[in-house]
Amino acid sequence: MYFAALLARTHDGWEASDTELDDVETLSDLTDLAREASVDEDTVLVFIEQEDAWFGVLRVEGEEDPRIFVSDAAAAARSSYGEILTNELLGGDDDDPADDLDSLNLDGTEDGEPEEDEQSTVDVPAQGGETVPAGPVGDREILADLGLSEKELLTLDTDALMEIADALGAGEVLETVR
Repeated sequence: MYFAALLARTHDGWEASDTELDDVETLSDLTDLAREASVDEDTVLVFIEQEDAWFGVLRVEGEEDPRIFVSDAAAAARSSYGEILTNELLGGDDDDPADDLDSLNLDGTEDGEPEEDEQSTVDVPAQGGETVPAGPVGDREILADLGLSEKELLTLDTDALMEIADALGAGEVLETVR
């Protein structure tokens, strides 16, 4: 189960809204969603959390490239929305391996079927052949100018998104959408 919310900074403070991620398939989709919530190209934060396993923060300001932080890359990479964030951070490949016929290892039997005594398992390495690291990845100073230092960000755990919102002075508005 995911929780996702947008925090948009306005002249009057932070405005929060919960958001549906049903139509989000890429980082570009997520970034566009954040930009739509922006007021005068101010800061927008997208919070994504999966059942206390991991959380991610995407920060968008105007047309600048998004900044990303993920609390646990290995846990996030096992989920659809976390994979969007970790692929960007770890240089993952968005291409579908099935599209690349050269990557198929056919054994020469008819129709590419393995012989009866061979195992038919396929190892698919994570993130282009490398394992995904456990622990935090991304921009550790993503919230430093907003009042949450790198050290504080790295020590967050169970209710991280609420603690981040509290540090930004947006705890009450986030609570309304939670």
